[in-house]
Amino acid sequence: MPFYHKLGQIPPKRHTIFRKPNGDLYYEQLFGTIGFDGMSTNMYHEHRPTQVKEIRKQYSVAPKIAKGNNIQSYRLRGFQVTPENDYLESRKAVLTNSDCTIILAAPKESTRDYFYKNTDADEMIFIHRGTGKLRTMLGNLDFKYGDYLIVPRGMIYKIDFDTDDNRLFIVESRRPIYTPKRYRNWFGQLLEHSPFCERDIRRPEELETYNEKGDFVIKVKKKDEIFEMVYATHPFDVVGYDGFNYPYALSIHDFEPITGRIHQPPPVHQTFETDAFVVCSFVPRLYDYHPQAIPAPYNHSNIDSDEVLYYVDGDFMSRNDIEAGHISLHPAGIPHGPHPGAVERSIGKTETQELAVMVDTFKPLMLTEEAMKIADEKYYQSWLEH
Repeated sequence: MPFYHKLGQIPPKRHTIFRKPNGDLYYEQLFGTIGFDGMSTNMYHEHRPTQVKEIRKQYSVAPKIAKGNNIQSYRLRGFQVTPENDYLESRKAVLTNSDCTIILAAPKESTRDYFYKNTDADEMIFIHRGTGKLRTMLGNLDFKYGDYLIVPRGMIYKIDFDTDDNRLFIVESRRPIYTPKRYRNWFGQLLEHSPFCERDIRRPEELETYNEKGDFVIKVKKKDEIFEMVYATHPFDVVGYDGFNYPYALSIHDFEPITGRIHQPPPVHQTFETDAFVVCSFVPRLYDYHPQAIPAPYNHSNIDSDEVLYYVDGDFMSRNDIEAGHISLHPAGIPHGPHPGAVERSIGKTETQELAVMVDTFKPLMLTEEAMKIADEKYYQSWLEH
């Protein structure tokens, strides 16, 4: 996380005696990434967080690869993913490599009978449809349409939905997710030219604390397998914490676009980064204001990265026949650009209302069997002139 946060009760010094009202000790836990070198949080539990009573079963959720080496552009019709009652079962991996997995989900029900922990990856959950509450061991976050939820790896959470109409675009990152370094000073503060600032980032302010013993099922993901574990105490037993490693929310609607006299390159839309991929937000904005400007993007070569664009809402000027929930995949190795007629249509336009999330990966993405179920096999021919 880009800045310090504390919530609940904590002692004046780390690693010192911290007693409950009855004289017993609270149990301290350091929750960090990259060993002891990355961002971390110190939390204090009612019970020891190490009490596992049973490991019931273990099963694979690894993506099933349909195309391991791909140079074809695809369109995936994301809203054709069938809704599922269970949150984890609803998560359908469509694109993957060794650094990240891109998932579509349409869960109908909240997680009630279990908690979830992803030890493989940070999760970026983009809310396309639905409202509700992300409940975590470090506090809760309300969410709505357009929110990015950043959940650090190892975070135990549940997710509550207000209705059964929910659509999520999820990126699992095996590298930590950060705000872009070029928007931060050497202290970590977001700079004046950043398209968002700390005021836009929502931190947990509601901490649920349960002092309960029993059988609490935690579904833990490790190396693309789920381990169903039974904890002896409620995982939300934290009375307080402080640090930099916690879940947070940022709305795409709070992203302030950077514009110019001529067409700006995709990095101006960057919202998050890892050392393996970047995430960009395309939001409603004024078009380029040079008198001879062409607002449509120019053709460019994808030599070093695969480009994934998830279309959220609005009018997608550079593409033909694109709807909300569609995903375009433009793989590395070939050039891509606007569809025929898009450049001409864009001239003279003064603004766009498009809303989209882009993920650019530095390693090639593989398509899964789930992707091929919703794939437009002829999309790569949509640049042909007729």
